[in-house]
Amino acid sequence: MPLRSTATARQERLGAELRKMREAAGITARDTARLLGTDPAKVSHIEAGRLGVSEERLRRLAAFYECGDTSLIDALVSMANGQGRKGWWEAYRGVVPAALLDVAELEHHATRLRTIQITHVPGVFQTEDYTRTVFGYAIPPLPENELEARVAQRLERSGVLYRDTAPPYEALIHEAALRMRFGGGKVARAQLEHIQELSHLPHISVRVIPFAADGHIGSGHAMLYASGPVRPLDTVQIDSAHGISFLHAAPHLANYSVLYDTLAAVALDRSRSREFIHTISRDL
Repeated sequence: MPLRSTATARQERLGAELRKMREAAGITARDTARLLGTDPAKVSHIEAGRLGVSEERLRRLAAFYECGDTSLIDALVSMANGQGRKGWWEAYRGVVPAALLDVAELEHHATRLRTIQITHVPGVFQTEDYTRTVFGYAIPPLPENELEARVAQRLERSGVLYRDTAPPYEALIHEAALRMRFGGGKVARAQLEHIQELSHLPHISVRVIPFAADGHIGSGHAMLYASGPVRPLDTVQIDSAHGISFLHAAPHLANYSVLYDTLAAVALDRSRSREFIHTISRDL
């Protein structure tokens, strides 16, 4: 397989899981290279996601590492076999930042999605006008073609909500995000009405964390928790001032799972959340 110039987050994840498996077995990259009849540099490329791996080679490595988790191995094989198929997001490569495409790929393959949003509406919930306003606030301003590409790509991401096999999507949205008037009152009202429509879909749960809620002060942190086919392949995506990060170390997954549960405990239920959003929309 040819060496990739850059690897996607999903390709890097596959390599990282193979590295974890090898290190857990106490086996060196040199020993792995001997098994495969290659050099340690190629093993490093596989573990960095820069070089693909076949199903036969992956299962051979898992056996060499004495990994008995057949569900994990099968999930990794599925990841490896799917790397030759391009998703819809690839049409935006070279125009939209790669990290935004990685988020779309993460959502596409997730079996369950849970998000916490403090100042913005979840990306897949955003209307076109709301999205254009948010990206229009970028500093420095985005070139017109990139702005339009980002808007189109974000809107296409929402397709994950409407698939026949759409994953359960659970959103905890802080009142602050709902009261932000991105684009003015008309745009904000249309956005809230769209959220209410989505909240009636059976696989979508929208719950509001009101300002009056107790117990979450200081623990609010925007994030997307994407469940994989098996728990070790869960991923947390967070935004920061420096860009998008993907976390999958076991302690991170555990901490963000607790964070979600903590905030869910103080959020309004689905019915009261709809009423709350309706009240905010009416007051705009």
